[in-house]
Amino acid sequence: MDIRTQPLAAAPAPVLRADYAPPVWQVPEIALEFDLDPARTQVTGRLSVVRAGTGPLRLDGDGLTADAVSVDGVPADWTMDGDQLVIDLAGDAHLVEIRVTIAPEANTQLMGLYASDGLLCTQCEAEGFRRIMFFPDRPDVLARYAVRLVADRARYPVLLSNGDHVDSGTLPDGRHYADWRDPFPKPSYLFALVAGDLAVNRDSFVTGSGKVVELGIWVREHDLGRTGHAMHALKTAMAWDERVYGREYDLGVFNIVAVSDFNFGAMENKGLNIFNSRYVLADPDTATDQDYDAVATVVAHEYFHNWSGNRVTCRDWFQLSLKEGFTVFRDQQYSADQGSAAVKRIEDVRVLRAAQFPEDGGPLAHPIRPDSYIEISNFYTATIYNKGAEVIRMMHTMLGEAAFRAGSDLYFDRHDGTAATCEDFVAAMEDASGHDLGMFRLWYRQAGTPRVHAALDFDAPGGRARLRLQQVVPATPGQPDKQAMPMPLRIALFGEVSGTKLLPEQTVMLDGAHQEILFEGIGERPVLSINRGFSAPVTIESDRSAADLAFLSAHDDDPFARYEAMQQLMVDTLVDDVATGNADLTPVIAAVKATLADPALEPAFVAEAVLLPSEAYLGDQMPVVDPQAVTRAWDRLRGALGAELIADWRGVYAGMAAGGDSLEAAGKGMRRLRGVALGYIVASGAADGPALAAAQYEAAGTMTDRQTALSALAMTASAERDAAFAAFHARYADNGLVLDKWFQTQALAPRSDTIDVVERLARHPDFVMTNPNRLRSLVGAFAVNQRAFHDPSGRGYRFLGEMVVAIDRINPQTAAKLVPPLGRWSRFDAARGAMMRAELERVLGTEGLSKDVFEQVSKSLG
Repeated sequence: MDIRTQPLAAAPAPVLRADYAPPVWQVPEIALEFDLDPARTQVTGRLSVVRAGTGPLRLDGDGLTADAVSVDGVPADWTMDGDQLVIDLAGDAHLVEIRVTIAPEANTQLMGLYASDGLLCTQCEAEGFRRIMFFPDRPDVLARYAVRLVADRARYPVLLSNGDHVDSGTLPDGRHYADWRDPFPKPSYLFALVAGDLAVNRDSFVTGSGKVVELGIWVREHDLGRTGHAMHALKTAMAWDERVYGREYDLGVFNIVAVSDFNFGAMENKGLNIFNSRYVLADPDTATDQDYDAVATVVAHEYFHNWSGNRVTCRDWFQLSLKEGFTVFRDQQYSADQGSAAVKRIEDVRVLRAAQFPEDGGPLAHPIRPDSYIEISNFYTATIYNKGAEVIRMMHTMLGEAAFRAGSDLYFDRHDGTAATCEDFVAAMEDASGHDLGMFRLWYRQAGTPRVHAALDFDAPGGRARLRLQQVVPATPGQPDKQAMPMPLRIALFGEVSGTKLLPEQTVMLDGAHQEILFEGIGERPVLSINRGFSAPVTIESDRSAADLAFLSAHDDDPFARYEAMQQLMVDTLVDDVATGNADLTPVIAAVKATLADPALEPAFVAEAVLLPSEAYLGDQMPVVDPQAVTRAWDRLRGALGAELIADWRGVYAGMAAGGDSLEAAGKGMRRLRGVALGYIVASGAADGPALAAAQYEAAGTMTDRQTALSALAMTASAERDAAFAAFHARYADNGLVLDKWFQTQALAPRSDTIDVVERLARHPDFVMTNPNRLRSLVGAFAVNQRAFHDPSGRGYRFLGEMVVAIDRINPQTAAKLVPPLGRWSRFDAARGAMMRAELERVLGTEGLSKDVFEQVSKSLG
């Protein structure tokens, strides 16, 4: 691809949190009428505006042209200031009417009103509503919406919007209309409509107060049979939110619509959630167990937003973690209650470490409440969501379940129907519990992952152990000097000889740079178990030996700490092997063997515990990442585990076949462990490895077993591999969601020729640049494949840079989210770093670059 360059343009002006000012005009009521057509949709808005300050009425627009503007029924004088429509109004209350015309089918950004596979649908968070109608498009302007949708009845038989359906009817020329009213005030980012030819899975839910809520999941007719799991998840989440948080649903209807083209996972629009279809559709033939879990989690997350995001929304976008961090924590609690809490905690921490820790350690580091942004869509990050959830979890740990529930109740009661701040949430927790969280607020202001060094000394004659803790918060862009942050660390000591807990677990509040804790009555050498349950989102550095870690992997009674000990043992061994090339692998092999042999452990936990940490995570432990050395060490340990324990893996593989196709937690866990065993058998170099994986592929009764076999074959150079990928494509060529797996599995393959494969796939007829799911499945997956992306030739960097530029012309949000892997250039050797930086500079010099990509690239360059 040819990338035209020009001298670097001046940076767009940032938005500053310190500049926040309340709105000059509020809009308590708005009536919208849509005459829907993919090429030419006419939108009429009637805004009841009320003065709240001094100044003209300023209405945000993005690419809009006003066809007509009137005030109180009289044509108005107005001007444009950039994209803002400005009207000088003398009085305190007026009715402003505006008509605009938009073209949904030309909207490739997928923000505002756009076309997707024959549907018309919306995405307005964060600033998409301004692409539909001139409006004060900010979250602290809350309005009650009355909406009329008009469309051709044959083409768009279903017309949906927020709130309750109040009327419908036919019109001349084969058209019809539907009227919707939302009685609850909401910001414009929660507005939604969908028009199309859709089938519905209907059900109902009876709330605790006895109200019947009509439920609907709307999809294409041929997808209707794959909506049962999502409906079950919705009803389960509604009951859980009433039981755990006392939150009852408020409208008479709750609708979900699945769309094929979507920048996000889903959107919590009031009463009308719009979902990426991958988080709605599931059946055993097309969805893995992981897909089933993701559907349940995302359905719950968006439903929970009805209170933590909709009824109480954000004052401004700097408060984004107020709704997202809290709601992620709530969906994590929910998912833990539905299955294995231990495995769920491990999965959550793995995601945090894979996505958020590198973000905290790179040029795009930001606090969970940022101070500035150029494009708000760039701040839908792992820091806002995942680290934000960990900060809420720490409050839950410090206050206890009862006090935390009292704080959340107070928060909802105080701020219902308003736009709140992160400070409001913390204040509610303080007032309900009596705890002072003053210093804890540092977690909202400071970026970076704290590093905690723990050293345990044992005085055998005195029967005492002394734990010394030291905390450092690394410098991040714009924040060179940090204060120590208070954090709860759950700690226990285990006897090296007895293998039992020497003292009850305690939660230590580390609230300074240094702290010492003295333990009395210790009769044998203690082994430290620290940050149990991952009680704080920090990196622990300790003086524990390989023997200590192996001991904890066999004896710790906290599942996460047991998993963590095994992972740390693997990391330490791999780091040593990267440096020396001949690390002793025996302790890891022995610990894995012992874990496989422990009948008390659930298969899902064993599967997590025996997996190697990713190559990317291993690289993060090194001062300078050497991808080739990491790959060599990783392959050596993985191959040794496979070969040395081949009999164990074969036994596990055979024994876990009893999982069958059950969707219960036990069945999922058995399939998971069976898949891990297959991966190690293939990695061992066993002659029958490819044939065994191919046989599983052919016999698979679920997508989980089929995908597991395909992933195992992907790492081989075998005829079975080629045959399986050809068969997979032939079977699922007409199913876009499953075809995404075909692209992704090849992009993630740990092979030396993956860059060649990915370049070919980018020219494949089924690779479409306009679909975000397809882009993420190929380009996004490839960019996190450390060994392939960092090919010494630099071809991986060039491929990603060209893709970013090409996608930016179509969908800037999706393009911007692909930039961060290049932004880690300073973590790599000089040659790779120079090539990555050069690619960023080339992208930055591209003519017509969007604000989204400009911000990501310019910050990545430093």
